[in-house]
Amino acid sequence: MFTVDYTVDAVQNGKKELVKTFIQNESVAEAMNTFIDTESELTKKAVKTGLDTFTTLAGETTKVVQNSMKFDYVKFNEGIIKAFTEAKK
Repeated sequence: MFTVDYTVDAVQNGKKELVKTFIQNESVAEAMNTFIDTESELTKKAVKTGLDTFTTLAGETTKVVQNSMKFDYVKFNEGIIKAFTEAKK
């Protein structure tokens, strides 16, 4: 997660440097920097939420796979065959 934060900060700091270099009007520069900061917060929150969601889904998928591996398919199949043969009589 921290790598994504550093990447976002690097991009946003680059944008701030462009504003500092090319925007001479103080109020416009301040508004743009505020936008850049807000954009940075939003991006970090979106990435964190996405990673949290992925982690939860991966964990739940692992649980389902592990539970399905514990299931005794041979016994289940024998039960179905027994029920079928009894119903056939």
